[in-house]
Amino acid sequence: MELNLNKKKKQKTENSSTGNSEVFASCSFESLGLHTTLCEQLKERLGFEAPTLVQAQAIPVILSGRHVLVNAATGTGKTVAYLAPVIHQLHKCDPRIQRSDGTFALVLVPTHELCMQVYEILQKLLHRFHWIVPGYIMGGESRNKEKARLRKGISILVATPGRLLDHLKNTSSFSYTNLRWIIFDEADRILELGYGKEIEDILNILGSKQQKSVGKGNTTSQISEVQRQNVLLSATLNEKVNHLAEISLDNPVMVGIDKKIELQLTHQDAKPMEFNGNDILEKDGKPLSSSTEEYKLPAQLLQRYIKVPCGSRLVVLLAILKHLFEKEPSQKVVVFFSTCDAVDFHYSLVSGFQWLSRQQSDTDVKQLFLKCNTLRLHGNMNHEDRRTTFHAFKTEKSALLLSTDVAARGLDIPKVRCIIQYDPPGEATEYVHRVGRTARIGEKGDSLLFLQPVETDYLPGLEKHGVMLTEYPLQKLLDSFPLFGMRYHPKNFVSVDTHPWVVSLQKALESFTSSELKMKKMAQNAFCSWVRAYTAHRGELKGIFMVKKLHLGHVARSFALKEQPSLVNKSLQKQTKKRMRDQKQKNVSKKRKVGKR
Repeated sequence: MELNLNKKKKQKTENSSTGNSEVFASCSFESLGLHTTLCEQLKERLGFEAPTLVQAQAIPVILSGRHVLVNAATGTGKTVAYLAPVIHQLHKCDPRIQRSDGTFALVLVPTHELCMQVYEILQKLLHRFHWIVPGYIMGGESRNKEKARLRKGISILVATPGRLLDHLKNTSSFSYTNLRWIIFDEADRILELGYGKEIEDILNILGSKQQKSVGKGNTTSQISEVQRQNVLLSATLNEKVNHLAEISLDNPVMVGIDKKIELQLTHQDAKPMEFNGNDILEKDGKPLSSSTEEYKLPAQLLQRYIKVPCGSRLVVLLAILKHLFEKEPSQKVVVFFSTCDAVDFHYSLVSGFQWLSRQQSDTDVKQLFLKCNTLRLHGNMNHEDRRTTFHAFKTEKSALLLSTDVAARGLDIPKVRCIIQYDPPGEATEYVHRVGRTARIGEKGDSLLFLQPVETDYLPGLEKHGVMLTEYPLQKLLDSFPLFGMRYHPKNFVSVDTHPWVVSLQKALESFTSSELKMKKMAQNAFCSWVRAYTAHRGELKGIFMVKKLHLGHVARSFALKEQPSLVNKSLQKQTKKRMRDQKQKNVSKKRKVGKR
């Protein structure tokens, strides 16, 4: 089979010249070598008329049996890029594989939500391949029920690392002797979540790079001579990902590592590149690491930042959300927060806050400030609630999701129009994955990053990776809101804090929070957890996000609190006094040493 993508006409998305979400109009899934029935499922069940660039590059290579390292932007169809070849190869087995043959393919993912998403895609693709059994195992599920499913047999298994390792060690009925594929989806996130040791243990048990089938029967004989094939997919590259590639991949083909490769790699004339453990860490003769890597983001993504004084953050957030949903009611928006307590507080606030922007009379009835379906998602919710929220947001035509970074990776949620990063991510690489929830598969999308004036040094850190943001016109937005039916003159207000609309809404929010004991307690908890998270920034970010630069009274206002919670104040005062005492003791010790000399 010959395929030269350079000779094919490409249908590019608007404003996209080399984006990974390009769709090759003249290139079909059939021409990549996939079975006709599978191609029909891709179109009917998932809506793929033609492969994306990443799929067109990766599918033929994976079908060839080579180990593969895929580096591509989020929202480019990577899940189909590895699932389709696996299903194609299993479908080819004659006689058919049986459930009792155990697990042939293993997909490792970092989170519960991504685990369920990959499983659901599998179910759709396997609709007409009923003898290939999909399944999943992950923390939060019943281990006994998982054991029962593993005992019966799961052909393609999606798993989180911790739970997989548990079953590998403790479930004797788990049959993986016919295992042919190990796929690491969102490998960088798996490692960031601290699963490095679990991954090494898993590879030690399964065999890191290759292992021939030792199964019994005619079915397994069809693939018994084929060595293990591992696939590693990651939107960002760093030293940890490089180490995982080194221990798990054997002479892999690298897809999407460089723009030249993205444009030139074809099934016919691309020669597989040899991998020696250092290849992905070098580009133009310079080390490629998390501090120098150029991030891959869709060209159709509009990226902006908004500079907001600390005390006005909450009001500005609500103003932007109100503007978005009044301008276009049928859309989805995701807002990212740094802590679970912050998500819970803002969820309760948005769900219950009512306000009138004009003079109130006896006949007026207060209405919700934000008239949209609001959902929340974070790691402290139980598994069933997380699953329900994920499905609800995925199926709704219009909704607001308030979330921690648990929703930042891999999740393919249709029609997300805007991503708001209310709290900047603790790692610059996380920025990529947060904004990657929008502008997927050629769709347009917007992202907005909240920064305080003292945090603007965060921007050069993104610019080093080729991420350029323009400033959002905040003053223009605030001036568009009428107050008590009157317009005002913008020239009279020199700062956001003194804007009449901001002042009025802030007072109403503080009144709402203080009037309900439960809301006030949630606001205080959110304040405390936010301060703790703010002090936890590492590396270069520690010099940007410094609590001593903040006015904690203004931070309290951003949680609709009239006063700074005394508990946190005392705690910080104690820490400050302790640091001062320790410093004095060090100075005294130094003086004594000098005196002895």
